[in-house]
Amino acid sequence: MDRGRPSRTAFGAAAFRAAHQIVDQGNIFNDPYALAILGERAAAAIEEIAAVSSNQVMRLFIATRSRVAEDCLSAAVARGVRQAVILGAGLDTFSLRNPHSELGLRVFEVDHPSTQQWKRRHLEALGLNIAPSVAFAPVDFERQTLTDGLAAAGFRCDRPAFFIWLGVVPYLRRETVSTTLQTIAGMPMAEVVFDYSEPLENYSPARRPIVTARAADAASAGEPWLSFFDPRELQMELLEMKFEDIEDLGLPELAARYFSDLALEANDGPGPHLIRARRLD
Repeated sequence: MDRGRPSRTAFGAAAFRAAHQIVDQGNIFNDPYALAILGERAAAAIEEIAAVSSNQVMRLFIATRSRVAEDCLSAAVARGVRQAVILGAGLDTFSLRNPHSELGLRVFEVDHPSTQQWKRRHLEALGLNIAPSVAFAPVDFERQTLTDGLAAAGFRCDRPAFFIWLGVVPYLRRETVSTTLQTIAGMPMAEVVFDYSEPLENYSPARRPIVTARAADAASAGEPWLSFFDPRELQMELLEMKFEDIEDLGLPELAARYFSDLALEANDGPGPHLIRARRLD
């Protein structure tokens, strides 16, 4: 990974969101900046994704995880939350679209310092304005904590906050994931939405080689999958961290709710999960 720019996976996720706007007309998740933020590479990236039929489920999953996360954030804002944190922001565009800015929602983008500098220059070059409600929190986890990085950007750890953490967890070591979740759990009425993958041994013998090949492809690009979670074990860990309101949605549940025409394909054993966890005090 070149920390001076978004990782290949971050660019890939942004390309899938953009492809969803074209191929699926954004019917699950509407993002008017999805194409613009890709710049001149948008057309080629979307064409490549659309040309492979097996990309369909992943394209819809990526659109769905953004939709669920932002729907949950809207519910949190309705409860009075006024701080949103995008962890590993990459090419995420929520800060450009923040529909709650007039209600006072502040958005904190967290990413590696050099990656974040690249994004800010990239947005400026594209003519995409950064709203006053956005605060950038550069965090080098090898040298500082998430709490310190957020505090330096004006974040209040003693107030409720909502965390969006998408497309990042599989590429982190388990101890880093646990430490981050414990940090979030230490804040009052904190809530987080993140995605994760089940262990490869949970997959059926028919699907395991396909998933293993994807893992090998990621590793060859310098971005190996480092953490996997069994759903039951992860729920127990979150309960021990004092998260009380937990909802775990596997691919079958997400498919049935958002893209039922692919429910049968998505129901073929384990896959990616999206989980929401909230402290009630």
